[in-house]
Amino acid sequence: MSNRTWWIIGGVGVAFLAWVLLPWWATLLIVLAVIGAPVAGYLMLDPSQRRRLARIRERRQIDR
Repeated sequence: MSNRTWWIIGGVGVAFLAWVLLPWWATLLIVLAVIGAPVAGYLMLDPSQRRRLARIRERRQIDR
């Protein structure tokens, strides 16, 4: 399995563990923070930085 697959499996395991051990609202806050942090970071980029990131993704240098 690839490293990305292991990260996904680990994230699902941690989310399930949090769902079982923590109240529902705390688990929801954690999940929203994990999803929201990269989105907020991307939205804070300048248009030129977004174009540069898109070019790098096109060359598949980040997804490896």
